Amino acid sequence: MSRMNWNRWKRRTTDQVKRSFGEHRPMAVAWPGLACICAVMLVTVLILVIPDNSDAAGVSGRGKATREDGLKIVEVTEATEDSDGGTSDSFGGQASGLGSAVVDNWNLILVNPWNSVPEDYEVRLAKAENGHFVDERCADALADMLEDCRAEGLSPYICSSYRTMEYQQTLFDNNVRQLMAQGYSQEEAETETAKCIAVPGTSEHQLGLALDIVDVNDQTLDESQEDTEVQKWLMENSWRYGFILRYPTDKSDVTGIIYEPWHYRYVGKSAAKEICDQGVCLEEYLEALQKASE
Repeated sequence: MSRMNWNRWKRRTTDQVKRSFGEHRPMAVAWPGLACICAVMLVTVLILVIPDNSDAAGVSGRGKATREDGLKIVEVTEATEDSDGGTSDSFGGQASGLGSAVVDNWNLILVNPWNSVPEDYEVRLAKAENGHFVDERCADALADMLEDCRAEGLSPYICSSYRTMEYQQTLFDNNVRQLMAQGYSQEEAETETAKCIAVPGTSEHQLGLALDIVDVNDQTLDESQEDTEVQKWLMENSWRYGFILRYPTDKSDVTGIIYEPWHYRYVGKSAAKEICDQGVCLEEYLEALQKASE
């Protein structure tokens, strides 16, 4: 091809390329706008489709959550300050049976063999120690009590705290089976079990306000606990933090539970001091409150 023909072919090809791009330039310019529209549509779809997890909080949060072990953490009604510097919610617990006292404070709800956990009762949990959880409204008091106990050179250890209904049922059923294996009838086994393990639905552990504390050097749950230095300190000082020994040695006929020198219940500082000073159990204290209000 001659140089002249080559130049003519080159110009013709270039012109064709320019015309081709010129015809499609409007489409090229439209692509950015189309991309923006697609992006907006995608974001809108994601917002509508993906569920809102803003109410799924962790253990220390205020929302509902479920731990991997199935423990459900739910909310209570909005709380207000109480006389102990803690909080009281609007829940009114009706204590029937022993005492029949009407309790308006969350910390004085009566749960025993004659009084079940209210069906609508909900608890907001806070993490304590050793993987245990308690009602968040008594968590700080518990932490202070354990810290001060350790400051005396002692070694308190939480071995049980909040329990779900399912876990309480498991504990109860296991003990019944053990007794039946020893020759008890089912009815006898259930009766005996109820003396030391609350019937599901009637356990204070389900409130998140009760826990079992032992000496780390003696974790046997029997009357020998009362001889440990940890229990001696707790029995003398727990009321200062709002806790009471829930099942005293001489109150089994009233509480319906055997003597448990390891089971502590949060009732608030004012009530704990009065219960300790009067030498009564929670049932007797609530009964006296009701009589005083009549």
